[in-house]
Amino acid sequence: MGRTPKDSITIADVARAAEVSRATVSRVMNGRLSVAPDIAERVRAAIDRLNYRPSDLARSLSLGRTDMVALVVPDLGNPLFQQILRGITNASAAAGYRVLVAETDEDPSAEAAIAVEARRRCDALIMVSPRLPEESLLELLPQVQPVILVNRQGPPEVSSVVVDYGRAVRILADHLVGLGHRRLAFLAGPSASASNTARLRSLEVAEREIPGLEIVRLDCGWSIEDGYAAVERVLESHVTAVVAFNDLVAFGLLARLNEVGVAVPADLSVTGMDDIGLARFAVPSLTTVRVPQKGLGELAWRRMYATIAGSDVEVDGVPELRLAVRASTGPVPQAPRLHGDAPAGRVSWQRQGDIFELSSDSGMLARYEFGRRTPEVHSPRPYLHPVRTLGGQPLTEVSPVDHRHHYGVSLAVAGVNGTSHWGGRTFVRGQGPTLLTNHGQQRSRSVAVDDDHTLRDELTWYDEQGRPQLVERRRLTGSLADGGWRLDWQSVLTARYGSIRIDSPATTGRPDAGYGGIFWRLPSAETTTVLSSAGEGTDAVFGSLSPWLAFVQHRADIITTLLLVQPSDVRPWFLRSTGYVGAGPALAWDSPLTLQPNQDLDLSLTALLLDRPIDLAEAAELAART
Repeated sequence: MGRTPKDSITIADVARAAEVSRATVSRVMNGRLSVAPDIAERVRAAIDRLNYRPSDLARSLSLGRTDMVALVVPDLGNPLFQQILRGITNASAAAGYRVLVAETDEDPSAEAAIAVEARRRCDALIMVSPRLPEESLLELLPQVQPVILVNRQGPPEVSSVVVDYGRAVRILADHLVGLGHRRLAFLAGPSASASNTARLRSLEVAEREIPGLEIVRLDCGWSIEDGYAAVERVLESHVTAVVAFNDLVAFGLLARLNEVGVAVPADLSVTGMDDIGLARFAVPSLTTVRVPQKGLGELAWRRMYATIAGSDVEVDGVPELRLAVRASTGPVPQAPRLHGDAPAGRVSWQRQGDIFELSSDSGMLARYEFGRRTPEVHSPRPYLHPVRTLGGQPLTEVSPVDHRHHYGVSLAVAGVNGTSHWGGRTFVRGQGPTLLTNHGQQRSRSVAVDDDHTLRDELTWYDEQGRPQLVERRRLTGSLADGGWRLDWQSVLTARYGSIRIDSPATTGRPDAGYGGIFWRLPSAETTTVLSSAGEGTDAVFGSLSPWLAFVQHRADIITTLLLVQPSDVRPWFLRSTGYVGAGPALAWDSPLTLQPNQDLDLSLTALLLDRPIDLAEAAELAART
């Protein structure tokens, strides 16, 4: 009868078969040289004959080590802790160690007992973001040596791997202040978190050092659910930007803000912390500080292994923190003004960091972004957003839910020799709109303000392979006019690198889809009225050669007007006023537009932005003067 697991081969069986003591078998197994060669050979033969495999646990106990390290974390559901675990696991495996993981479920009262029990089963202990009070932590550490702390500073005799979260939150505060924000909310994390305390201290310093800065501190937590539940308190605080404890809190905040109709960043800017893997896929993509998550785990292991091995090798410090600026942060919203309150004054362009702003005495009127952070699938390109009336009302939308590839006011073309400079899906005959890898880029080579009110941008258009297609000379000019202000966009495209064919979905088989050119995407409104020389309503102006059109929009008790005028070379209008609101002169309405090598294409569009309604007669009069 074969042996059952209960009757499996033991060291005693080997000792009987070799006619030696169990101690002799143990010495042979451990490679000791104190055993006579003939006896050692007899023991090895018995081991082979019986197919004996020693117990790893028993062997570890006999040697006084387990080749295991314990890791204690507050919450395994947090992606930050998951990445730290991954870093430790990968690095320790190379040294022949395995990791035992214990979770405290954010319960400081249970943390010490869990840590002691984990350490008893392993050779060393790594504690990540321990929540224990300082006195309790100092009492615990001598009991669990060797031990490493991650994201918690211990006494001098205990090694620590600590991210400077005070510095990280100051990076975010400085970023928001640079955008004009002065009243911020901080959604605080767990009260037992040392990194939360570091954030609070750093924000106190920021308030003292930055004139006019006010920070509203709101107790929140660490999870998506905590961020989701904090929205009402955030809105009641009347802040213009939020610094969340971590990216998870920011995710919950963004989800609830979307549900209640708060636009991010037009109405409220939001930042996170840690730059976990999903941060760039949030809606909108999340501005945050990059914390070297996996690298923290690897660094913690290197320091732990140096301690276990008694090595004097110097171990590197924590990598530098970096700001990841994405779509969830923008300029501070301007307080709306009543009609007639907007002051007069000159209009001028100014550089603000890596963007340009057009401003008047009434505040910022337009912001020129270079699209460097735009996702590739959106066909990165420079664009204007936000564009506001003198009264501070926004008349552009960027990356909205209905069309993520719409970016304020931009020169967007659906097909340039097969490359999309529009973004999103491409119409394919027989398949319909299809997501292709054909997205190009428009890159600014040099930007200058030749007088205060005119910005010049020299651009190159590249296809999806990075090959140049077109060069563009762009002029953007602002001026006060007719109780509002006027924006002139002029572009000259040159086919410097060979012949060019410009298409739209209409030219490739999709009816009434002749879009492509200078395109203005507006925000939604309660009501939108469309006016043109062809009459009132979308049907009258769609595809027409009216030299102008106007959108009169009602939002609550606010009424605005956007008048778009084609100064020359009138092209058919593509527009929408339901589903979404947007318009632009079409380059390829129902047939392709071709350019021969070195041929120029002149494009221009003038906009008049008003904080009041107009009718057909006034629209025609204003268009004639514009």
